Amino acid sequence: QVHPVESGGGLVQAGGSLKLSCVFSVRTFSGNAMGWFRQAPGKDREFVACISRSGDTTDYADSIQGRFAISRDNAKNMVYLQMNSLKSEDTAVYYCAAKFTLSNSRTYYREVEYDFWGQGTQVTVSS
Repeated sequence: QVHPVESGGGLVQAGGSLKLSCVFSVRTFSGNAMGWFRQAPGKDREFVACISRSGDTTDYADSIQGRFAISRDNAKNMVYLQMNSLKSEDTAVYYCAAKFTLSNSRTYYREVEYDFWGQGTQVTVSS
């Protein structure tokens, strides 16, 4: 079974930027809404951002609104998370998730709604 694969994590100073990438190598990629979640040490996994299968609709957690941007390239089976103005509290393992949907514009922010998950990529922000 194919799962999303994340990359691009690493160590960055507070105030810096990182761009996460996720590839989901399925023929039906454009039929999937995609999402990013994160889990900080000792905390539950939480929603970060999501994007509709068409890419026309996005949604963000309040904690990262205005600093992060989600995008996708259906021709490349890729979804991205551009993270700017990073803070120490952004330190977490970031997960990419996919949900097959018939809706072009709907987004999903609940973990239980997603069908496939990646293994995660570590992002560490030093203060």
